[in-house]
Amino acid sequence: MLLTDSGFWIALGNRRDRHHRAALAAAERWAGEGFASTWPVLTEVTHLLVARVGVHQALAFMDAVAQEAVSIPEPPDDALARAAHLMRRYRELPMDLADASLVILAEQLEERRILSTDMRDFAGYRWKGTQTFTNLLLPEA
Repeated sequence: MLLTDSGFWIALGNRRDRHHRAALAAAERWAGEGFASTWPVLTEVTHLLVARVGVHQALAFMDAVAQEAVSIPEPPDDALARAAHLMRRYRELPMDLADASLVILAEQLEERRILSTDMRDFAGYRWKGTQTFTNLLLPEA
């Protein structure tokens, strides 16, 4: 399962987004592997879709989530403490809760591949302390 960040879902749902075509191509290419994300990412996506596109697009996204377009695994018991630790570690970027939750999910699934428009942050984040991410949406990241 590929990890998916907010930027991927926002680009997919917003035709005016500069990464829309790349997101469409990635969704088609990688759909067979399945997508995974987190509750904080869903929250961020719906908020930004309402603000940038409209409530109809946020509802379409949530309908797709409800139809299992993306898996939302249960976080580990120590997820909140781990998120706080990560957010302190990367406070200079700064890291938000959605990004911290994806680092935790990478550790949980042992998956380094991510679909993200966030080139700077995910190029710098490490999961399990040393493991890097591979951004399949923007490979130059």
